[in-house]
Amino acid sequence: MFEKNHKPIHIVVFLSRIFVGVIMVFLFVFCLVISPLSPSSASLKHSMSKSDISGLFVYMLQSENHSLFADKHVHADISLSKVLFTLVTNINPSKSITLLGSEIPGLDVYNTEIAIAGKGTNLTNLPFDPPPKSDDDITKERQIADEQNVNDKENNSGGNNQQGQDDKNNLKKAVYIYHTHSWESFLPLINGAKVPDDATSTNNKINVVAVGTRLSQDLINKGIGVEHDTSNMGAELKGKNWNYNNSYTLSREHVQEAMTGDRDVKFLIDIHRDSQRKAITTTTINDKKYARIDIIVGKENQNYKENLNYAKELNSLLEKLYPGLSRGVFIKSKSDGNGIYNQDLSNRSILLEFGGVDNNLEELYNAVDAFAKVFSEYYWKAEEVNG
Repeated sequence: MFEKNHKPIHIVVFLSRIFVGVIMVFLFVFCLVISPLSPSSASLKHSMSKSDISGLFVYMLQSENHSLFADKHVHADISLSKVLFTLVTNINPSKSITLLGSEIPGLDVYNTEIAIAGKGTNLTNLPFDPPPKSDDDITKERQIADEQNVNDKENNSGGNNQQGQDDKNNLKKAVYIYHTHSWESFLPLINGAKVPDDATSTNNKINVVAVGTRLSQDLINKGIGVEHDTSNMGAELKGKNWNYNNSYTLSREHVQEAMTGDRDVKFLIDIHRDSQRKAITTTTINDKKYARIDIIVGKENQNYKENLNYAKELNSLLEKLYPGLSRGVFIKSKSDGNGIYNQDLSNRSILLEFGGVDNNLEELYNAVDAFAKVFSEYYWKAEEVNG
């Protein structure tokens, strides 16, 4: 009789505890999102680190033959139940963000790893690349805000003279510059554009193709051969009845065709722009404004470690010559991006994001010129070693 009278009370207490627990989890996630957490924190690195199942094979061998790997230093410290739980649920018990990351819009951006954090970079301002609101946005040309200014900067770039054209024809093309999202543009360059969703255009004078054109000309002027793909990727996607999700499939076709046609191509640079706002994507160095640069490395391919080391070397040179220009080196897996980015095709392949939606041509071109100088230093040093 006593148990029957108190059973409803036990249920109420149990349900109350569950409710409080759920509220606590959401409060924790809320604090995690709004707090300017430093990526250098040891506890943060531990809690955010991905599940390492590299010891699983050793664990399996040990379970069959206990004499293997008897040395305590190589003992597999791994929980089989934890690995199985992660594989089945896609939730890593040691990585709290995976619990709600797929359920709360925007939280999955925190899956991006920070290999090297640039000045001011933390979990609250990671690079992100949201899809366009509609497939129509990737095929809109849009009107130039200040065509005279754009034309003047294009004509003064130094890449349209005859000498530059001769160099372009004669140099060994070692660098392939392309744009998976060629429609990505910048608000100050588009007439009437106010919000980030408006920062798209197929006009190559005001989208990321213009950034690639400037970089191509800079590198050619430094004696480095370049092939620059200026294709309208939005139009090509539409022509194939593909959508935004097929972007990297399409750009992969372009890269493979270029590498098949010219075996000198070794360096792949996919140029994008970030969607962060100006305060995050802009810096001043010696009284000169620059659009900051993000270096993205895909984790889901066999060249990951080599590309990561390459990215770190470029980042180190950027920091040496232009402190604060780089926002850092970021690692992306399939959980928060493509994860490959065509970087399996070369061990000298990176994705660069120049500035964000609010940067103007002067800031972008200053950043491009700085990167060209850094890349040139890296390239000719590598050529000297290989030669």
